[in-house]
Amino acid sequence: MSVNLYDAAYEMEKAIRASEEFSGLKKLYDDVNSDESARRMFENFRNIQMQLQQKQMMGQEISQEEVEQAQKTVALVQQHQKISQLMQAEQRMSTVIAEINQIIMKPLEELYGAPEQNQ
Repeated sequence: MSVNLYDAAYEMEKAIRASEEFSGLKKLYDDVNSDESARRMFENFRNIQMQLQQKQMMGQEISQEEVEQAQKTVALVQQHQKISQLMQAEQRMSTVIAEINQIIMKPLEELYGAPEQNQ
């Protein structure tokens, strides 16, 4: 029996959208976006996060000043209840995605062996 991997992937997408984790994340995201000050604070946090990630991917060094600014921004957004709840839900969703990825990659790991087994 042949399985179409793309069909299975679209089914997984539907399952994620229907999950409690995603529903909770979406509700919290909507809550943050409906609060003007929370939305601006969260957008600022995301912009700083993306700028630092881009610098890393381009091999550019991140200055101590940029690190300190990012740490201050993280501390600030974590104090905002709505944003803090959203970040916790994002972390839970990220954990679920990582666990799903481990399951998906299992056939390749079995075929090639896990990286630590090859050393």
